[in-house]
Amino acid sequence: MTAHETHATSPRSRQAGDTRATLIRAAEQLFAAKGIDGASLNEIKRAAGQRNATALQYHFGDRAGLLRAVLDKHLPAVDARREVLLQQYEDSGDSGDSGDGGAVDLRTLAAALVLPAAAKLAEPDGGREFLQIVAELLNRPEPLVEVVVTEGSSIYPWRRLVEPLLAPESVAVFHTRFTVMRFCHAELAARAAGRPRRDDRLFTSRLVDLVTALLATPVSAQTARLLEDRNRKGRSERKAATR
Repeated sequence: MTAHETHATSPRSRQAGDTRATLIRAAEQLFAAKGIDGASLNEIKRAAGQRNATALQYHFGDRAGLLRAVLDKHLPAVDARREVLLQQYEDSGDSGDSGDGGAVDLRTLAAALVLPAAAKLAEPDGGREFLQIVAELLNRPEPLVEVVVTEGSSIYPWRRLVEPLLAPESVAVFHTRFTVMRFCHAELAARAAGRPRRDDRLFTSRLVDLVTALLATPVSAQTARLLEDRNRKGRSERKAATR
């Protein structure tokens, strides 16, 4: 055993790891119950049974660092599951081969968005709290997308694969993929906030149905007219400003 390994398994190191994990668990519970900004750091320290006033700052620095640690506890597993589903989709090589290929592809990609996150409903170590925290971040008036979708996130290949199946306006104007993400996580958070169910499969399958429908929803004639009216007004205003 090397000196490094001896240090890594020393009682002090194990205690530091336990303290960090306990603080993260307390943060999960209070962020989910009171909101990310509603739970004070002192409350989190008390819930973690920490009398050391600097323990939280030592391990995480500040609230943002603690939130990052909570997300980093869960996101790798979600990304790993989604990457497997996306790879299976790409390897299948039969997208669009049948008459309803687009619909089949959309449901497969909707499932790749929903299922990896929905698996957290059955995870006892903070999975349900994680879903509520992510939903808050994505559904704020000013969403903190960059906190959830970081470099290397599986959301990037998901976005790339689903884009060819959507109408151009759905991507460039109406940001349908983000709308779907917000809806998906809001529904998962509502489920997570309730009592644990014996089986979430029916709920999850129906959520995949709804996400598929949102992705597939065409731009109506009325919406297209309103968009054109807005664009025409914008062109007129820009033209007048250059005179």
